[in-house]
Amino acid sequence: MTDTPVRLLLADDHPVVRAGLRAVLETEDGIVVVAEAAAAEEAVARAAQGDIDVVLMDLQFGKGMNGAEATAQITARPQAPRVLIVTTYGSDADTLPAIEAGATGYLLKDAPPEELAAAVRTAAAGRTTLAPAVADRLMNRLRTPATALTRRETEVLALVAEGLSNQAIGHRLHLTEGTVKSHLFRIYAKLGVDSRTAAVATATELGLIRR
Repeated sequence: MTDTPVRLLLADDHPVVRAGLRAVLETEDGIVVVAEAAAAEEAVARAAQGDIDVVLMDLQFGKGMNGAEATAQITARPQAPRVLIVTTYGSDADTLPAIEAGATGYLLKDAPPEELAAAVRTAAAGRTTLAPAVADRLMNRLRTPATALTRRETEVLALVAEGLSNQAIGHRLHLTEGTVKSHLFRIYAKLGVDSRTAAVATATELGLIRR
């Protein structure tokens, strides 16, 4: 390990969470928290200043941009800092967009302090850390691709779980109502169910969406 500290940006809309992360990480040798952001847009702007190595990013912010969208904007820049997602949500509906957006790692907020510190160092070195439950599901997706829901199917099902009609889902995702129905037929086939209620229940049980 070099003498140069890993410089962190903490991005979370809850001050108590940021304070907790700071308290845990500032006791670690070679890690320094240089900035905090309470909104995703603020994190994007701060990360662009060039003095951040790793962004600890929550997924859900109160309003505006979410963590996956912020991650995509941050990682799109040259010499971008690494983004480590630290969230309470571990469903496929959460992990897939974040990983596709360029996140280097994905941890849950109940991870032990030593695991969090190790993940920060791993991210700074450009390597990946995944929460065990997330890693298991990604491995299962690779082993059984025919039955894994696509990202779009996961988005559709998450909106079904929110109680939206096919028409409302189509409006939200800029799809025709027929396309939404086609996605639902494929979802039913993959999950072995025959109704919206059963699809939501099964997907929730499998950790594909959160309720």
